[in-house]
Amino acid sequence: MKAALYYRGSLSSCNYDCPYCPFSKNKDSAATLAKDREGLEAFVDWVREQAGMGHVLSIFFNPYGEGLTHRWYRNAITELSHMAHVEKVAIQTNLSARLDWTDALNPAKAAFWVTYHPGQTGESQFAAQCRELYRRGIPFSVGSVGVKSAFQAISSLRRALPDDVYMWVNAFKDKPDYYSEADVDYLRAIDPLFDRNLTDYESTGRDCDTGYNVFYVQGPGIVKRCYKDRQVIGSLYRDGLEGLSKRRPCRMKCCDCYIGYIHMPELQLASLYGDRMLERIYR
Repeated sequence: MKAALYYRGSLSSCNYDCPYCPFSKNKDSAATLAKDREGLEAFVDWVREQAGMGHVLSIFFNPYGEGLTHRWYRNAITELSHMAHVEKVAIQTNLSARLDWTDALNPAKAAFWVTYHPGQTGESQFAAQCRELYRRGIPFSVGSVGVKSAFQAISSLRRALPDDVYMWVNAFKDKPDYYSEADVDYLRAIDPLFDRNLTDYESTGRDCDTGYNVFYVQGPGIVKRCYKDRQVIGSLYRDGLEGLSKRRPCRMKCCDCYIGYIHMPELQLASLYGDRMLERIYR
């Protein structure tokens, strides 16, 4: 079975303090960090045990917080990138951690989804980290939330990055009618796929690959169809992929986030991203 697994553990803290993010206000206790490490190590153990089972896996880490400042995430990504039955391993990161550890990665399988947070890091420092990834040959995309106060910073970063690095912009949707036509044109010039993210897709009852060959795994192995759908469909460690896999129409009113709508077959977004859809690299 070919499947994509999103993994989110117990981590709920970050080294940044973005005003729009609730997790920037948290500081995890030693017990929570230990729980997060144990859950991640159990997940990697399970992936390792799938060798020879006929599965081809792509794995994406999207923690509530910054994972790469913790050794167990760096170790997990490194090990997974060398497993024959793992096609890809990627992580969402603010890229604030050191990068020397990536020497041990298999760059043919590892990828980074990098988020820029103006006000939390300087452009020169952040762009230098991006150029270091580029120098090391590790695929990555870069993006930011398209709040109006960040327009200038986003545009400036675009100019600072290599031309062949895709930069995406997440539409700010907390306020209705937030963008003028001029705003949309401005952001579209940075991200040619901005309109795709700006759209809220009607999804109730629609076909979706989540729950079929895409699964959202939480720390102890709890599996949900979609990161927004709270219904638990089973346990990764008890049921396995075959026991979990079932066509499940969407139960949500709309799908408005990239990691959700890319799995709606009717949108045919693989035609834009190819085999880089998970890490959001537009070819």
